[in-house]
Amino acid sequence: MPHVVDCKITAHQEAGRGHYRMALRAPEIAAEASPGQFCMIEVRPGYHPFLRRPMSIERIFADGISLLYKVEGEGTRLLSGLAVGQSISVQGPLGKPFPVDAAWERPILVAGGIGVAPFPGLAEAIIRKTGRVPEVVLAARNDAMILCKKDFERMGCRVTLATDDGSAGRKGFASDALAELAPGPGAVVYACGPMPMMYSVHEVCAAAGVTCYASLEAFMACGDGVCMGCVVEANVEIEAERMVRVCADGPVFDTTIIDWTAQRARTGARP
Repeated sequence: MPHVVDCKITAHQEAGRGHYRMALRAPEIAAEASPGQFCMIEVRPGYHPFLRRPMSIERIFADGISLLYKVEGEGTRLLSGLAVGQSISVQGPLGKPFPVDAAWERPILVAGGIGVAPFPGLAEAIIRKTGRVPEVVLAARNDAMILCKKDFERMGCRVTLATDDGSAGRKGFASDALAELAPGPGAVVYACGPMPMMYSVHEVCAAAGVTCYASLEAFMACGDGVCMGCVVEANVEIEAERMVRVCADGPVFDTTIIDWTAQRARTGARP
């Protein structure tokens, strides 16, 4: 059941170039949250900016959560200027989380850029619930944009890097790095990042016969399925429409549900 609560900022620091990590005291949200869910953040009181900003829950603690975000517009710019001790209004937890099953022998997390945001908490949940340490693929435009590498290494994760310019890891895309890991029977892949990246990851998984769950990113106005502003085309019919709402039906989907042909036509096959 989502809450709307005022949460005190307990930590707020730069996590990379143009990226920030914010920790919030939010025991009500933390008690019910699972990795893959998100919150709607009011960056400041009043009517500007008018809409809340959707943000993945990065980590879940006993008395709160953390958020990892990229400064991309006016809302996140204002958010980045908030100081420890200030409070913000948070609606959450929202959406459907990542499934975690001990039967999956080889979990692989594939992140593109800020798509890494929900994965530290997911990695912790996989280790805690299954005893397995996931493999992690981190992809970005260049070395300076790679996020959370040390966090995953501290958990014992094997981390593979891919960058567009070859400044870290292999030169190429997230899907290229995943293909080199050769996922097969017993593997499950979790993906989050730009839509073209997730399409390519889906193709690698489909060819290997591997289940893939993707956390989709979309512009949202309400966060609870009312406004229909975050719909994407699907291969299933819900309420007579072949569309799914990222906020309410997701944001986590089995990638076979998404109509990737329609998504590819919109955005192209690669980032």
